Amino acid sequence: MTSHDLDSEFQLGPLRLPNRLVMAPMTRNRAGAGNVPTGLVARYYAQRASAGLIVTEATQVAPEGVGYPGTPGIHSREQVAGWRPVTDAVHGAGGRIVLQLWHVGRISHPLFQPGGVLPVAPSAIAPEGQLYTPGGMKPYVAPRALETDEIPGIVAQFRQGARNALDAGFDGVELHGANGYLPDQFLRDGTNRRTDAYGGTVENRARFLLEIATALIDVWGADRVGVRLSPSGTFNDMKDSDPLQTFEYAVRALDCQGVVYVHLVEGGEAEIRHGGTIVPTERLRPLFRRALIVNGGYDRQRAEEVVGGGKADMVSFGRLFLANPDLPRRLRTGAPLNAPDPDTFYGGDAKGYTDYPALSA
Repeated sequence: MTSHDLDSEFQLGPLRLPNRLVMAPMTRNRAGAGNVPTGLVARYYAQRASAGLIVTEATQVAPEGVGYPGTPGIHSREQVAGWRPVTDAVHGAGGRIVLQLWHVGRISHPLFQPGGVLPVAPSAIAPEGQLYTPGGMKPYVAPRALETDEIPGIVAQFRQGARNALDAGFDGVELHGANGYLPDQFLRDGTNRRTDAYGGTVENRARFLLEIATALIDVWGADRVGVRLSPSGTFNDMKDSDPLQTFEYAVRALDCQGVVYVHLVEGGEAEIRHGGTIVPTERLRPLFRRALIVNGGYDRQRAEEVVGGGKADMVSFGRLFLANPDLPRRLRTGAPLNAPDPDTFYGGDAKGYTDYPALSA
């Protein structure tokens, strides 16, 4: 076993990780009333505590950040109290867990918004498609463009979410800057047509993302803050005229800020089919001096290759961790893998959530 083996230990800031397998953030829509995590959520994460690091499902920092039913928050006293048994359960099982902080921006609907108002975004551009709401499937609406003087208030919501995550017992936080949500909407010129200090040049478009990262660092310190990006992503109708330039700038800036890791969602055939441009991880790896996590449908062989070759320090797994609570052991021993059940991915109860068997069962 070498220092670049997938099963080797890794020092992530102050956290000593037993392996380089990360449980990717996966929305499961199992939060209870008031978007509060339940005991079932605690069991789900504790079952997967053998991951080197768990990144939770995306968790909204404000009521206005909600875009899907049954997703947890971190902005109310009840939500903080609901997350505490989750972190206790993971730590009790020997794991490490960070909270992914989220605001969906335009990927919402008045039916989710307090008072039935329009969702907010950098610019009043509606995404194509429909979303699931309490009233059934609805077309996306054109969001309301944020006024310049409103933006510090949203940054403050992320800062408070980070403070609440600290109170809830997490080991750190990850900023969800990927997949077409609010920070990503500011970063890319397909969704940001602003003419103020938050639009136009790539430096201006990255300002919102970097201001949030600074706020999280103020609470946690840079060695417990990560950022997720999707340079090639087309999900949620995302576009950019020069994604390589955009994300090279963003990664360099995050490196200067000193965040402990960048978590890249890599592109593939699906993004190409939707008109996306693939930004190679090899172009971004030299720009970031700390830990790099990659995500993109990896299996054991490909993960070993990227870690062993120095392309990344860790690999995050989504569906494989969803269906295999003891994934590190299964990959290490070559044991058969449970098959994920797509019908139970979103919403429901324990079925397809906490009932996937471990090898010991």
